[in-house]
Amino acid sequence: MSGITLVQPNIDLKNEYLSFYDEWKESGEDMVPWVISKDPSNFEEMLRFLSDNEQGIGLPESWVSSSTYWLINDYRKILGAVNIRHRLTETLFNTGGHIGYGIRPSERRKGHATKLLELSLLKAKGLGIDRVLVVCDSTNIASEKTIIKNGGVRETDYVEADGNVIRRYWVRV
Repeated sequence: MSGITLVQPNIDLKNEYLSFYDEWKESGEDMVPWVISKDPSNFEEMLRFLSDNEQGIGLPESWVSSSTYWLINDYRKILGAVNIRHRLTETLFNTGGHIGYGIRPSERRKGHATKLLELSLLKAKGLGIDRVLVVCDSTNIASEKTIIKNGGVRETDYVEADGNVIRRYWVRV
């Protein structure tokens, strides 16, 4: 998987990102991580929003600073996205973790999620996070395997009010 890297969102990838976004919307699936659900019709505003989030500018009271990256290949195709929270609130500790990531529907089952999480853990380390919490729903077997492949050690599950079980894993970086 040479040539696969994380890049910060940027204007040069606008058309590619719109393709990524449209594919995900057309799939009807939940958009993960949450930041990719942000409407990109005003692309420059979306980039400013992501930059502000990273710098902690204008965040709602319950939010934390976060860094967003896109996973791209040698052809600059966006394969996936990740959002790395710089710290945890109680809610993130229980159900969100430090890292939320997703691979575009047409690029799944190719090992990209494992690479995306691997590279994301390095970014988290660069942010000074040496113990990273990564979570997934108990029904998301693919994500659970990805977390384990990246050194995830399972901790106590968290059960949401609706009965959904969140699997919680710690990864030392």
